[in-house]
Amino acid sequence: MALQRQILKKSLGEAKAKAKLCNYQNTLPLFFSTAPSSSADADDRLPQLPPFDHAPRPYNGPRADQVFQKRKKFLGPSLFHYYQKPLNIVEGKMQYLFDENGRRYLDAFAGIVTVSCGHCHPEILNAITEQSKLLQHATTIYLHHAIADFAEALASKMPGNLKVVYFVNSGSEANELAMMMARLYTGNLGMISLRNAYHGGSSGTLGLTALNTWKYPIPQGEIHHVVNPDPYRGVFGSDANRYAKDLQDHIDFGTSGKVAGFIAETIQGVGGAVELAPGYLKLVYDIVRKAGGLCIADEVQTGFGRTGSNYWGFETQGVIPDIVTMAKGIGNGLPLGAVVTTPEIASVLAQKIQFNTFGGNPVCSAGGLAVLRVIDQEKRQAHCADVGSHLLKRLRALQQTHEIIGDVRGRGLMVGIELVTDRNEKTPAKAETAVLFEKLRELSVLVGKGGLHGNVFRIKPPMCFNRDDADFLVDALDYAISKL
Repeated sequence: MALQRQILKKSLGEAKAKAKLCNYQNTLPLFFSTAPSSSADADDRLPQLPPFDHAPRPYNGPRADQVFQKRKKFLGPSLFHYYQKPLNIVEGKMQYLFDENGRRYLDAFAGIVTVSCGHCHPEILNAITEQSKLLQHATTIYLHHAIADFAEALASKMPGNLKVVYFVNSGSEANELAMMMARLYTGNLGMISLRNAYHGGSSGTLGLTALNTWKYPIPQGEIHHVVNPDPYRGVFGSDANRYAKDLQDHIDFGTSGKVAGFIAETIQGVGGAVELAPGYLKLVYDIVRKAGGLCIADEVQTGFGRTGSNYWGFETQGVIPDIVTMAKGIGNGLPLGAVVTTPEIASVLAQKIQFNTFGGNPVCSAGGLAVLRVIDQEKRQAHCADVGSHLLKRLRALQQTHEIIGDVRGRGLMVGIELVTDRNEKTPAKAETAVLFEKLRELSVLVGKGGLHGNVFRIKPPMCFNRDDADFLVDALDYAISKL
């Protein structure tokens, strides 16, 4: 009970935590009952990790408590960590992670949707290692084939005339550059993004981000946030036309009538795996372009086949953006991002010197090219479609069993599970989510959390995650909820 009391106190405050605990104690003996089963030993029902042929190396480095103390002393206090007792992760292999004791965990969050092909994928490691032996860094003031080869391969994956690539180091950098390009090209300043969006943590992209948990009280510039087309919580349900009208109204009444651009994730990541209402982007792209703006697709989390149905998230909405930003999965863990646009829009940056010291360096370019090659060779997009549909089917069946599961949503291996205490009111199950989060870790499942209230489990594993892993994850969640 001590763990549950700590979690409730942190999320609800002292007084509310006591009341909540009292209520649970009156209705349920414990969040997780320790009483033995009357029919069989409780451990008989414990889900078991699928077999995996890999033995982690013995670890003789600093232990978790030592690392944690050093981190608190020398790293910024804004850093947060998962779990009451932070995990000391020391090795990774494909869809699994290993802690300091050699214990294996199913990684269902992929380093925050970053490890696309798998931890320490041999082909990607080999590309990085071989390039590192020859040349690690030179910048674009000299020629090197790696950046050109990578840009060519990336451009070949893009529809329409999206053929010019700028390489950067992160999603925040990519979105900063895209916003600047839109403003320079159109001559307008106003940017539009969606409520519940996350587009980065830099001073510029924080303006585009629309979740108060991530925003500092600093000027955010000429940025407007319109109603989020969220089919589950949105005021207009799945009615894309009404959400589009809200955006049109905002342009008509909240701007000069002209805007620089509109940016959106197709499935909001940090916001809790929220897929936009069907048909929304096609409607608003037309509205934004009539107002003189450019349309930007943030593919930092949805790109590279993760949705299963398409290589890019924006393709699920039947649109072609003017600018596409990407990062995370593009490098399988390398600090790599990119902005892809048309030759005409790209030319606007030629009026001044535009330079990125590390963008597209030989090592990252070699690794990024290997990522594209692995995704194709291993048919990861089709794999995401197959495993993702199986996972969603099982989760929706579980939803029929457990009232706490308010919504199951997503595509491919980008899935959200929203937990509520009341399905009609859709009251966020904040305390229960925190407890289940810890219990899943005890069961060797690592998931992410998202949404404004932190009540959405984010299931976004490496794309080598298979059906056995999906079954184990669902069985573990079922077991954990059954012990609430």
